[in-house]
Parts: sequence; C-alpha cells; structure tokens
Amino acid sequence: MTKHANLPKASAAAIEKHLRMLTETIGVRLAGSEAERAAAEYLAEAGKAVPGAAVTIEEFPVWERHVTHEKLEILIGGKWHTFGCSLFGSAPSTDGRVLEAPLVFFDTATGYQRASLEHLRGAAVVHFGCHIETPEYYQRLMAAEPAFLLFVDIRYPGNVPLADGLFPAYVHAYGALPTMNVAYQDVWRWKREGAARARLCVEGCRRESLSQNVIIELPGSEPEAGVIYVGGHHDTQADSVGADDNAVGSASVVELARILSGQQLRHTLRLISFGAEEQLSVGSAAYVRRHREAVARDGRFMFNIDGSGSALGWLGINYNGPEALLRLLTEVFHRHDLYFVQQQAVFPYTDQFPFAAAGVPGLWMNRRNCTTGVFYHHRADDTIENLDPVLVAAQLDATADFLVQMDTMKYDGGAGIPAASRQEIARVWDDLYGGWKGFA
Repeated sequence: MTKHANLPKASAAAIEKHLRMLTETIGVRLAGSEAERAAAEYLAEAGKAVPGAAVTIEEFPVWERHVTHEKLEILIGGKWHTFGCSLFGSAPSTDGRVLEAPLVFFDTATGYQRASLEHLRGAAVVHFGCHIETPEYYQRLMAAEPAFLLFVDIRYPGNVPLADGLFPAYVHAYGALPTMNVAYQDVWRWKREGAARARLCVEGCRRESLSQNVIIELPGSEPEAGVIYVGGHHDTQADSVGADDNAVGSASVVELARILSGQQLRHTLRLISFGAEEQLSVGSAAYVRRHREAVARDGRFMFNIDGSGSALGWLGINYNGPEALLRLLTEVFHRHDLYFVQQQAVFPYTDQFPFAAAGVPGLWMNRRNCTTGVFYHHRADDTIENLDPVLVAAQLDATADFLVQMDTMKYDGGAGIPAASRQEIARVWDDLYGGWKGFA
C-alpha cells in the first residue's frame, strides 16, 4: 500500500474555528430550532468554499422542543423540595398545569416481566432507564396510564438531568405522556428519604418544524463506482452546546471535504451533516428514505463521525462491513499511530444505522472516556474545553487516507454486512424507526 503524498493535512485551527462557531456563537442547536438552521446554513457556506463541491440543503419535518418553564417537586418528610428536570424531546408538556401523583419506582430491568403494570396507573413513575428497547414495552407502559414519567439515565450516573428523546416511531404509534429526565443521584435521595409524591409543571410545547441535512458532494470520475458517504450531525440535546456531540462531527465533515477535494477519486464522496440526530437519527433516516433506491444501489460505505473529540480517552470503532475494509482501516490507522477498540454490534443510535438498513456497510467512529461513553454526554459541560482539535485533525488525516485507499478497491458493499446483522438491523429498523414507511 502506498501513502498518497499529495493528501493535504487536516487543520486543527480550522476544526477549532468550526467548533467555536457552532458551540459558542450559535450555541444550543435543538432540532427544528432557528439555532439548528443557523448551524446548517453555516456548514453549507463552509462547504461552498471547498473547490469543486456541490452543496445542497434538504429539509424534513420534525417536532421542535419549545419549553419556557419546568418545575419538578418531590414530597419528602412532609415538605416539598424542588429538583432539576428536563423534558424529553418529542414528549408533550403539561400545558402549564400542575400534575400531582404518588411516586412509584419502576425497575425496568425486571419490571416489564410483570404480567400486569396496573400498579403504575395514575402514578409518577420513576423509570430506571432512559430508553425502552422494544415497542411492546412502550405500548404496555402507555396502556398502564401513568400520570407522568421520570426517566433516569442509568448509563451515566450523575447529578444533573441528562436530556434525551423518545423514539418517534413509538410516539406516533402509541402516543406519549409528559416525560422528564431526572438526575440519578436525586433519585437515590428520594429512595433513601422515603419520597412519597411528585408534582410537575411544564410550560411550552412540542411544535411542528423543519430540520435540515447539509450535503457536500465531491463528484467521482466513475459514476458506476458508487458513493462513499461520510456523516456527522449538527443538532444537540436541550441545555447542551454539544461540542463533542456532535459539533466535532460536523466540523470533521467540512474539513474532510476540504482535504479530499483535490483528489481524483473514482467514487463520489457525499459528506452529510445531519439534523435531528438526537431525536433518533431522524435526519439520516429522512435522507435514506427519500433516496432509498439510490442509496441501496450506489452506496458503498458510510463513515459516521460522532463524539470523536475527547482529549482524554480512547478511540472506538463500531463496524459492520466487509472484512477486507476492516483490515484496510486497521492498517491505515496503525500507520498513523492510531489504535482503536473495535466492536461489531448492531447499534441503532447513530447516523450510520439508516444506511445499514438500506444495505450499506459502515462504521461509527467515536472516543470514549468512561466505560459507558463520555462523562459529559448530553450535559451543559459538553464544551470545547474537553476536546483536542489536534487529535481530531490526526484522526481526520487517517480517515482521509483510508477513504482514498478504499477508493482503489472493488468490492460488493452490501454483501459485506453479515447475514445475522442484516436480520437484526431489519428488525430494529422496523421497531425503532417505523421501517421504510416511517411515521406516515
């Protein structure tokens, strides 16, 4: 294998510039918000500065989280105490009404094994877990008719509510209740001190809006060679400026476009910054549904970058694709003195997944700094101070080298996803994403 000597180096300064614009100038970028649109427009303008690039913006419908006031009170020892909370994306508010209900702790690891969930009826349910992994469980929970839900993120046991979102396919199929994130450590206090009741008031709404995918295309010399996709996302969770999750991915998309613009590649490179990833990859799913035939026919690989900037930690690759490309990836990254922990699990929570549903192999590149992910995940302290733009640039040098080397290989992309993975991908695509029909 020969290294392409004419491949430009990634610029840490350019990466930092993009990061500061997205996180400090624009700030929190909720799906469907004006701030998210501002981020998309900024990235589009950055893409237009890349020689030879064609830039388009595609819009798609989303729910915008528009909250003006949140208040959660817990009755402990005969006194009401106020605790932090954050309304789930796509969940309804209380329309300014105060809801009061008895507090019931629900152990989700075993709780759904119960034949009946009648004990949750009319309760403020402390739901130990932020995701419900099957539509059957979600349907049972809605059928029990709790008063409202208090979800605890057990992946990151912290002292602040960690914003998250309900799966849109569930909400469209079975409805939703006011659903709040609460802090893990607060829940421990409630349990220790015998908390009895909860009161919740949320002013605001979820309203129909539009989000945007920004597409930067570098045409290949051989259209029949197909398309290599590179992705990131520019939206954030509530109360987070999302430096690592995932301004770094959007900055990487733009910088990779610059690096690769001068290369005479066979494949078309389609670099996309997605909107509404935090609502369960709604933007990438919208793109794949809109272009289903072309993605399935022409897609060769999807390289997704999400959360790759942590100054402390280790590199991770979640991979579903041909063994030959994994060997190439390993060889190239090692040559750049980069090493990674590799997994091959079906992971439906990032933007490469909808492409996998269309048969396109790919990977998710990230950096972890604790066993469950990153300590600042979905928090207000996901800021540029935690990131290392020089390290990000080094990873992009290796990524660009890999993409150029891959361009010379001929392989059947879709056949590279193992059969067992394809079956699991199809099931999850239907269960969590609403399949090819979506939410219509």
